[in-house]
Amino acid sequence: MPSIGAYGIVLAAVVASTFASMFLVRKLAFRIGAVVKPDERRVHKRPTPTLGGIGMLVGLLVGMLVAWSMGSFDAVFESSTEPIGLVLAAVLIVGVGAIDDLREVSAPAKVAGIVLAASVLVISGISMLVFRVPFLGVFVLSSDWSYLLSVLWVVGMCNAINLIDGLDGLAGGIVAIAAGAFFLYSVELGNEGILRPDNIGALIAILTLGACLGFLPHNIHPARIFMGDGGALLLGLLMAASTMVVGGRTDRSFSGSSFFFFAPVLIPLVILGVPIFDMLFAIIRRARSRTGISTADKGHLHHRLMRLGHGHRRSVFILWAWTALLSGVVLYPIYSGAGDGLVPFGIAAILLSLYMFLHPGLRTKRDGADLSDDEGEPPSDPQVVGPVSHRPSAPPAGDDEV
Repeated sequence: MPSIGAYGIVLAAVVASTFASMFLVRKLAFRIGAVVKPDERRVHKRPTPTLGGIGMLVGLLVGMLVAWSMGSFDAVFESSTEPIGLVLAAVLIVGVGAIDDLREVSAPAKVAGIVLAASVLVISGISMLVFRVPFLGVFVLSSDWSYLLSVLWVVGMCNAINLIDGLDGLAGGIVAIAAGAFFLYSVELGNEGILRPDNIGALIAILTLGACLGFLPHNIHPARIFMGDGGALLLGLLMAASTMVVGGRTDRSFSGSSFFFFAPVLIPLVILGVPIFDMLFAIIRRARSRTGISTADKGHLHHRLMRLGHGHRRSVFILWAWTALLSGVVLYPIYSGAGDGLVPFGIAAILLSLYMFLHPGLRTKRDGADLSDDEGEPPSDPQVVGPVSHRPSAPPAGDDEV
């Protein structure tokens, strides 16, 4: 298995190249008009460029080149089409997102682009081979089921990452934490001999982590550049790929694995559970009030945190902390060997506490309370079907971050 030092070199290369490329991407975005203009519903107070996903793609390509040139990853690159498939799928999905950033793309068209990128992954070999179902055991997937579940998982992950791209630094930070958790898990499985040396999961996770770390200094509030749909879809694709080759490649048991091996279903849903629950509650809330599902309101998660007295940065840090805590609960039994029983109860307790803390009925509402001036609401809510996109009220199309 590659050493931690080898992964560290790749990580440093991705972080440095992603960070440096953002300066050029900003200039390009201003030149071609890929700029999100401020309005009464948005956080930023000056025109902010988008297309940050292009800089992330540059970091990914540099990281793959560095890993390929090192002898430590020969097992991954030799006699395998997975690295080529990952690069092609990444270029394709960034292109789909960048087009959507520049001009509005319908949800079916965007889904078709994601399905195409996911198909490239599956054809190259990056797919689920086994599927662990709670209390029912492990199922070895046929080629048809493998393709279907893999494509659906990529579409779902891309949509989920797009959902959390709602505040400066929020999506990049959450994905960085999640990617770090997947990296630690896959390295531990590799050290135990459960994953083969040619498994690309840990490399994808470290590439994802590096892209996020290189992008975040430009995106912390007040953001100087947004990742756009291109960046959000790229991170979703990378998370899906890492998840599939780590959690869907072995049926062997390991301490702590019986729940973490639900990675294609459980772990990312838990890590991204807050925005998903927020969207579901928004649909229920607006249905009860008989308003349109896409009608903007001030009942979202970040609005609630603001009304509790948290500012933009603190709200983001709180959600980062919850993501880190959830990842820690998942990883604890793997490194401690204390067994799996802690995981479901810990996750249930955390989610219940999170729901109780944020439930509007459990706190006193302030009379005439409103958001501070540095917070805004997107002009439209996430679409129920297909990848989500928030755009400014006037062209050019903007970013998902508000």
